[in-house]
Amino acid sequence: MKEQRTYIQAIDLLRIVSILAVIFIHTTTRTLEITSLNLQRVPWALFFNQISRFAVPLFFMLSGFVLELNYTFHTSYLVFLKKRIIRIFIPYIFWSFIYYFFVYKQHAVSFLFALTDGSSSYQLYFIPTLLIFYIIFPLFHKYYHFISNKWVLLFLGLTQIFFLYCDYYLHSLTFFYPISIALLNYYVFILGIVASHYQQCLITIVKKGKFILIPIVLFLMGYIFFEGESRYLKTHDYLSFYSQWRPSVVLYTILLASLLYYFFNKIKNKLLVVKTLSKLSFFVFFVHVIVLETFWQLVGIHFYQSYPFLIGQFWYDPLFFIITASFSFFIAYLFHKIPLLAKITG
Repeated sequence: MKEQRTYIQAIDLLRIVSILAVIFIHTTTRTLEITSLNLQRVPWALFFNQISRFAVPLFFMLSGFVLELNYTFHTSYLVFLKKRIIRIFIPYIFWSFIYYFFVYKQHAVSFLFALTDGSSSYQLYFIPTLLIFYIIFPLFHKYYHFISNKWVLLFLGLTQIFFLYCDYYLHSLTFFYPISIALLNYYVFILGIVASHYQQCLITIVKKGKFILIPIVLFLMGYIFFEGESRYLKTHDYLSFYSQWRPSVVLYTILLASLLYYFFNKIKNKLLVVKTLSKLSFFVFFVHVIVLETFWQLVGIHFYQSYPFLIGQFWYDPLFFIITASFSFFIAYLFHKIPLLAKITG
């Protein structure tokens, strides 16, 4: 049976917000790196970096939502897996090859091993983890009525908080990298699955409680910023601010996603630009690091050497972000003009 897709513009808008947040994380991280992690010198860079930490957990949540929304009972497990894996695995191999051999040439592992954990480039770890969720999704779907029980969801949520707490405050999970990332994100993936069944209920709840939720989200923005900064100054572990696997971030992600979903659903007109940008976001995910590195080598490093006192100004990181995001989407737009090429590159 041919898969019938349900289109929800709010999901596309959330996907665009997520990829923009990913880019913001990476551009601001470059600012933090060039100042040798002198966080107090570049507070705005750290602030923008921290409030964007919802990006990857939200991507996992959206994946669960969309998979459940468009899943058909007449599609066999193998057909489902073939469609999903081919859609992301071919571009993943292509971009892993590009990053491994042409961008980041120094590696401690072979190319084949780099494919298993996404280590060809720092953003690619997302894909092997997503493949894990694709493989086990039919199991979640089959036992949906069990996992969607409120007590089961509560148990899974508390277990997720425990894993996040241990990983962030005690020691990183020692499982193979994609598996550890999956263990730190299974709850948002499951929540995405459940949310696809309760869309109107979610909108109603947020509508009634938005004036409570908005201050909580703003508070969490500030808390995550101070959490990352204070813990780094205490431990000097860069993962204190670089990690998005924290109890505070998962709560922030869930509440922010709920608010944005509510407000995006208030947009009644179907906007072609939204669908277009969302379609390009997968390519942008892969290419934006190359754009960032190219801009930095051609312009950024010379600007920093000539005007180091300007780094840390409020406008610097938004400008760096806008340039990187704009060129990434423009390149994606050009590549998508060639359909066959788009299938290979994402």
